[in-house]
Amino acid sequence: MDRLETLKVRELEVAVRIWHPEATNTVVAWHGLARHGGDFAQMARVLGPEWRVIAPDTPGRGLSSWSLYPAHDYLYSHYMTIAIAILDHFQLENVDWVGTSMGGLLGMLLAADPNTRGRIRRLVLNDVGPELSREGLTELATYFAIPYRFSRFSQLDAELRSHYSGFGIDDENVWRELVLSSARRLPDGSWSYHYDPRIGEQFVHDTPRDTWADWDAIECPLMVIRGEDSTLLSRESVESMAERKPSLTTLEVPGCGHAPMLDRESQVAPVREFLQREFEPAPEKQTSTSWLRRLFG
Repeated sequence: MDRLETLKVRELEVAVRIWHPEATNTVVAWHGLARHGGDFAQMARVLGPEWRVIAPDTPGRGLSSWSLYPAHDYLYSHYMTIAIAILDHFQLENVDWVGTSMGGLLGMLLAADPNTRGRIRRLVLNDVGPELSREGLTELATYFAIPYRFSRFSQLDAELRSHYSGFGIDDENVWRELVLSSARRLPDGSWSYHYDPRIGEQFVHDTPRDTWADWDAIECPLMVIRGEDSTLLSRESVESMAERKPSLTTLEVPGCGHAPMLDRESQVAPVREFLQREFEPAPEKQTSTSWLRRLFG
């Protein structure tokens, strides 16, 4: 990380990690449910110095504030408010977005909403989509609903490596950084994870919605990455996504479950190519206003 900035949204301080702050290209990278922006350090390194990577820590994770009111703050609607505040803070009117799991769904919501869709130029979804495995979601909700406490750091290390084996990490240095950035010491000297144990309440309080309708409403270029062994995003779901969006760019990563870490050239190069590709502008919708504009100039 080359720079850390913080901003206040309502009563919560949001930490934003930045790599290559002076680069001419920018991508917002948003992490998964119980992770933080530091997960994109390797992606930033592989993308190269031409890319400014802006990676927030969602409240309740990493360096950002924990909420006293999880039922109000650990919700996608509030995450959208935070995302808009970050885009405004960095004066990003139209930006590329890479989102892992929860971060990808957040990007989907922004790209689908009529009030914010113009701010997402290209959208990369990392092992997430409008249709997710019920079993995989139940497993996530169950795992993160439990407060974890380890009497020794080595126990946390072992558990984290086991739980995040789906990331497909094969570099010991990456594992070491992941473990160190995931640990939090408790007052009694024991260890826990970095995040607020109440983030899992999102599964209880968030309002269900038709995410296929959101998918259909997205107009920007789209890419989806799927871990070959993903327990959350099935190959059939990706096929359905492509049927509705024939221009969808897809990538299946071998040796990964949920979700690829985006920490090596073989995973990042296709993302870089997608972000640099020239796309035709989306056709203008046939509204009465557009008809009048064509008729009368």
